[in-house]
Amino acid sequence: MYPYRQFSIQVPGFPPYGPPVGNGFDQYPFQNDFDQQAPFGPPGYGQGGFGGGFDQAGPPPGPPPSEIPPLQSQGQASVFAVDPGGIRGCLYRYTYIRLNNGRGFWFYPTFVGRNSIAGYRWRRRQYRWVYFGIDLDRIQSFSCR
Repeated sequence: MYPYRQFSIQVPGFPPYGPPVGNGFDQYPFQNDFDQQAPFGPPGYGQGGFGGGFDQAGPPPGPPPSEIPPLQSQGQASVFAVDPGGIRGCLYRYTYIRLNNGRGFWFYPTFVGRNSIAGYRWRRRQYRWVYFGIDLDRIQSFSCR
């Protein structure tokens, strides 16, 4: 049997116990697609220099279009496949997303990762944009303008 030892490592910027000091956005290790490109939180919270204009990106200036794009029939091939390469063409454009569960919403993507996208989702009842991220495998179809 091997004896187990307890030890602790002090990481700069982290107190021995509790949350990190400072704003915390640039001190966590990378966990997923979003973190590999930008720190936690919506664009503008990072240190910049990540290459995609993350610090300049924000919600669109106004509400999305009032009309919802028609649903394509199941037998017809969609124009875009739901993969990072296909949806990347919708960056910084009003995009209507339909999920596998049948729900749909307006989205303004600002980041595309290998398995996920992030940007601003339109909240009709609140009449505002909210920062949001979702896995690509939950998206049935999308249409951008």
